[in-house]
Amino acid sequence: MPASITVRVNDDDIELSSGSTLSTVIRHLDIEPRGTAIALNGEIAARSQWHLMYLAGGDHVEVLTVAQGG
Repeated sequence: MPASITVRVNDDDIELSSGSTLSTVIRHLDIEPRGTAIALNGEIAARSQWHLMYLAGGDHVEVLTVAQGG
């Protein structure tokens, strides 16, 4: 197994350790999970499953956060 993988997060490629999960992405981006939604390869991921959803090289992750304002 490779030591690292490259995944596309929104419009940027990032390198993560092999065995990373969606929770790893949130920590890597320093984002508050509350008010955040994630899609993995076009499918919405349940927050309760983020820590179980392992990433593979080439995966596409969309991270959406709620923004306040008017």
